[in-house]
Amino acid sequence: MDYQAILEEIAEEVQPFFGKGRVADYIPALAGVAPGKFGMAVHTVQGETFHWGDAAEPFSIQSISKLFTLTMAMRFIDDKIWERVGKEPSGNPFNSLVQLEYEQGIPRNPLINAGAMVITDYVISHTSDTRAAILSFVQYLAGSDGAAYDEQVARSEKETGHRNAALAHFLKSYGRLDNPVDTVLDVYFHQCSLTLSCQGLARAFLFLANQGVFPQSKARIITPRQTKRINAVMLTCGMYDAVGDFAFWVGLPGKSGVGGGIVAVDPGELCLAVWSPELNASGNSLVGAKALELFTTKTGRSIF
Repeated sequence: MDYQAILEEIAEEVQPFFGKGRVADYIPALAGVAPGKFGMAVHTVQGETFHWGDAAEPFSIQSISKLFTLTMAMRFIDDKIWERVGKEPSGNPFNSLVQLEYEQGIPRNPLINAGAMVITDYVISHTSDTRAAILSFVQYLAGSDGAAYDEQVARSEKETGHRNAALAHFLKSYGRLDNPVDTVLDVYFHQCSLTLSCQGLARAFLFLANQGVFPQSKARIITPRQTKRINAVMLTCGMYDAVGDFAFWVGLPGKSGVGGGIVAVDPGELCLAVWSPELNASGNSLVGAKALELFTTKTGRSIF
């Protein structure tokens, strides 16, 4: 299949959708990102790579980072992670306090903010220098495309992340966090500030398309069963309160971030990453979601 030609077709067809979303200006450090940026990258399990536009430019991956810490936590304690976090779609905004209170401090899933903090807490409990451990893991998966913390974004998140702080304190009040709230928040804000390009993301999550094995090195990252679990959670919870729309229009497990990135996995075939900073009302990349819909329509690469 000529993926390069397909990416070029998509780039043309999404042009009318630019200007209809809004950059995540509630995080001051992200407010200045050029809204017209757009990149796509595809990595196949056979080792082929394809990219278009701003695919090599690093950007703030934000909540996509939750997949990295979820993978790390599963490597450390496997199914014990589900003792403090659920597996169900939230149906509410990703930072809802009301839902967390209603459900007695048990986050609905590990990909909303409260659930991701619980997962980060697990990772902290199993590492001596958690920020370094997360960065090392991401750099290993992303390879030459690299990864780094954007300290300006991390500071901006800390200075304005009052709702996240409230979620963390609420979790602590219910005994869902073992580590100090300030420690959990520091690591969480830093993991969200990670920068990667579309090319780096498509490479980093290729193991989710290959039964948990990293195709380049043949190293096993997680087991096939754990891979199935993560892909399932991505499909049902990865796009916040728009998971139904994404499953309907795109039909792949995916995870978004308010930096405008989306990563999607076609099990057994490929990993695809897109970046366009303008967001829709659910906090997902508007142009990115349309690009993924066009990709699965043109290629037939859907799990349905």
